[in-house]
Amino acid sequence: MAESKDTITVRVNVEITPVSLKTIVENAKKSAGPDQRGVYHIDTAGKVDEMISQFLLEKDFESYVKDTKNYRNLAFKNSGLH
Repeated sequence: MAESKDTITVRVNVEITPVSLKTIVENAKKSAGPDQRGVYHIDTAGKVDEMISQFLLEKDFESYVKDTKNYRNLAFKNSGLH
């Protein structure tokens, strides 16, 4: 079992492909299943949040952000807002 880490919630805009979003929605529906009337009750935004958060923890985002080389060629979108 993975070691538990202290985390905080940061609200940001993240770009993902439409295919990724479609896949998350389809797989969330499969795992949840419909109710008795055939309606799916899924918080898709919450599921995207969970998937990205899990990915960042599993793929060692902490090490990635510690490496200053990863900051060199970032596009500064909305740089006036930072």
